[in-house]
Amino acid sequence: MSRSRKRGLLVSLSGLPGVGKSSIASVLAAEIEAIWLRIDSIENAIRASGVVDDDMKDAGYRAAYAAAADNLALGHRVIADCVNPWMLTRDAWGEVARTADAELLEVEIICTDRDAHRQRVETRMMVSDGCAGPTWQEVVARDYRPWTRPVPVVETAGKKVCDCAADIRHMLAL
Repeated sequence: MSRSRKRGLLVSLSGLPGVGKSSIASVLAAEIEAIWLRIDSIENAIRASGVVDDDMKDAGYRAAYAAAADNLALGHRVIADCVNPWMLTRDAWGEVARTADAELLEVEIICTDRDAHRQRVETRMMVSDGCAGPTWQEVVARDYRPWTRPVPVVETAGKKVCDCAADIRHMLAL
């Protein structure tokens, strides 16, 4: 393999809880044969281990960065599925991709229909890890900061998950 050729692909998703990141990530991962790193699953497993209390600090993100780096080094495609609320975490995913000499696509997932977003948050079922997501009040109070560089945005309001995944696939030219 030539050193000028990228070894893997990292798709880094960001967006508030309930906008559709995990739904899109799971479909996209199956379609492009990518490894899906879901921060919620990682953090719930860390909590269940009993080695940390409810305050994760950055433990889930650090575990995901390491898993992504290992898989990118093997040439795999990786989808990072997390709120990614600050430029600090967004830049860290970029550093993971750079260090692994991998391609990077950052995508912000949004839902501009506030009623639909709220309904998703309030009606979502517990996933297989048994943990419920945040309340609507916690979602709207979250410290989610705007991007300071341009990134593609996928709007989920009124769209099917498969169409949102297709939007990202087109960005990747796959």
